[in-house]
Amino acid sequence: MTYYGPKEMAASFRTVRANTIKIAEEIPEESYSFRAAPGCRSVAETLIHIAVGPRFQEQVHFVDHRDTLVGFDFFAFMGKQVAEEQVTRSKAEVLGMLHTEGEKFAKNLEGLSDSFLAESVQFAPGMVPPSKSRFEMLLSPKEHEMHHRGQLMLVQRMLGMVPPLTRQMQERVAAMKAAAAKTA
Repeated sequence: MTYYGPKEMAASFRTVRANTIKIAEEIPEESYSFRAAPGCRSVAETLIHIAVGPRFQEQVHFVDHRDTLVGFDFFAFMGKQVAEEQVTRSKAEVLGMLHTEGEKFAKNLEGLSDSFLAESVQFAPGMVPPSKSRFEMLLSPKEHEMHHRGQLMLVQRMLGMVPPLTRQMQERVAAMKAAAAKTA
């Protein structure tokens, strides 16, 4: 019996994407060009980077069904991803990409078999580790997104905003304190 399989992966990814979308919705469109520092992605570029992030895993596992990354032109693939980030889009278009790309990836995840997730993918010689399971590799888009969402939360602070997850925690703490005060 497994405790965390394809359905849980999809649900967890959808939760992470929904929280990213909340941030994307709250940041004003006029701040989508904001960069925390020179050389950093803008808010819009970061959100597009997040939106298209799962495409690498989709290509490797769902399109090519590769069992090795030997011969995969990672730099050409990533060049296309970076080019996507550079396309100017409206806030509505960026939100649309987050919704569409996220749901496409989540639907792919929930339809996977345990045997597929257990398959191993070999990395190029010299890479550490030399291989990973598809399960581990398919978790990485969620982890990658959470990394960049943390950056966006800091950007929200720089813009004078309180991130939605912080507000939710503050509301829960306030409710717990109010409940404790009533029973005291």
